[in-house]
Amino acid sequence: MNTASTTEPKARRALCAACLRPQQTCICRWVTALPNQVEVLILQHPMEVSNAKGSARLLHLSLANSRLEVGETFDPLQLQAMLSPARRNLLLYPDTEDASLSLARPQPFDPAWLREPLRLVVLDGTWRKSRKMLYLNPLLQALPRMPLRDTPPSHYLIRKAHLPDQLSTLEATAYALAQVENAENKYDPLIDAFDGFVAQQASYVTIREN
Repeated sequence: MNTASTTEPKARRALCAACLRPQQTCICRWVTALPNQVEVLILQHPMEVSNAKGSARLLHLSLANSRLEVGETFDPLQLQAMLSPARRNLLLYPDTEDASLSLARPQPFDPAWLREPLRLVVLDGTWRKSRKMLYLNPLLQALPRMPLRDTPPSHYLIRKAHLPDQLSTLEATAYALAQVENAENKYDPLIDAFDGFVAQQASYVTIREN
């Protein structure tokens, strides 16, 4: 008697080639093409790649001058190449110290740098994961940090924040770009598109609960 299972494996759902999500939940309708002057390097934690609530992919697809790399610990030579000296690198990260991680003290931020060609380095992950990425990559620790202050309340209603002023990767980057490019309203369309993305993800939660 043949006891082997005759159940056929489930077919994998077709993925959108651009946003890498199942075609039924594609987010490409929210992609808002914007010509950012300041280059953006997004370093995404591996656990964020398949997170449906993540905003980094939408951010990357919307910014013409952006690059997205996935990893937790990056090869120093490869990371150094990403941080090429053609632009001054600024890490989008709070400037508060965390003695528990024994992180290197970053170079103080100098507003004069805003007149130079810039690259904004963004860590995409939960607060805990982003801190670990910083800890595991000394090259990132040494970068001067660009903290955000006086930002609007987050629109990221589908994901729990650990602190009241925490923003999504997309929101934080959009506000930072507006600041360093001195273009107050340039990235408003991206925030508007993010609202649509959030509403779409929230609708899936509602459908599952009903």
